Amino acid sequence: MPISPSSSAQAARERVAQRLRDLRADAGITGTELAVRCGWTHPKTSRIENARTPPTPDDIRRWCRACGAEDQAEDLIVQSRTAESAYVEWKRKIRAGLKRLQDSYVELYQATALFRIYSPTLVPGLLQTEGYARAVLSATAQLLDIPDDAEEAAAARLERSKVIHQPGHRFVMVIEEGVLHYQLGDEDAMAAQLGYLLTAGALPSVSLGIIPSATRRRALWPQELFHVYDDALVSVELQSARVRITQPSEVELYLKSFQQLRSMAVYGADARALIVQAIEALR
Repeated sequence: MPISPSSSAQAARERVAQRLRDLRADAGITGTELAVRCGWTHPKTSRIENARTPPTPDDIRRWCRACGAEDQAEDLIVQSRTAESAYVEWKRKIRAGLKRLQDSYVELYQATALFRIYSPTLVPGLLQTEGYARAVLSATAQLLDIPDDAEEAAAARLERSKVIHQPGHRFVMVIEEGVLHYQLGDEDAMAAQLGYLLTAGALPSVSLGIIPSATRRRALWPQELFHVYDDALVSVELQSARVRITQPSEVELYLKSFQQLRSMAVYGADARALIVQAIEALR
C-alpha cells in the first residue's frame, strides 16, 4: 500500500532539515549561536531544523556560511526546491488559469515513453472528450473558486492528449468500473465520452483495463488517482494538491500497487462490454 503522498512530501522537507541540523552539529555550534551568526532569532533556527518552516535560498546560504560549509549551499538549495515542489496546492498551481495548467504538462508528456495511469473516479485526462473535460474543469473551477476558463482549458487538454497518437509512447491505464457511471456533464457529453472509450481502448498504443465493481477478493482496494511517468516520477492528485514523488523506493511502491490493480482489471471484449452497459444505462 502506498504511503500517504502528503507524508512523502513532508519527508522530503525533513531530509533537508536533517542535513542543515547535521551541518550545525558538525560545526560544533548551538542553535542560538547559529541564529546570531545568521542574523535571525533562535525560534527561526528551531522551525527550520524541525521542518516547520521551509528555508529560503538566502537562509540556506547564511546557514552554510555560519557552519563553514559554503560549498554545500547550492546542493541544499536544489534539494529544498525539489522538496517544496513535491507538494503544490491546486490553488497555487492554477492561479494562472486552468488552460495554463494543461499547457504546463506538454513537455513532460512529450518526454515520457511509458505512461501508467490509475483512476478510481474520472476518465483519465488523456482519454477525455471535450464535453467531458469541460464539465470536469468547470467543476474544478467552481470548487476552488477561481475564474472558469474551462472552455479554453478543455481545448488545451485535447491538444495535449494528441500525444497518444504519436509514435514512441505507450499508455497503460486502469480505471474502476464506477468511472463509467459517474455522470459528468449532460447525457450527450457522457455518452460521447463512453463512446470514445470504445475507440481509444482499441488504439495500438493504449491498454485500457477496467476493474469490475463485482470483483471479489480484491488484491488491493481503490487508491488515490495517480500517474507514473516512465519509472522516474509519480504524480498523485489529491483534493487540495498535487504531489510529485521521485524517491526510488516510493516510486517502486506505486509501481507494485499499479501491477496489483492492473491484475484485477478486464480488457478487450470484457472491458468493452462494461462500457456498452454503461452507455445503455444512460438511456
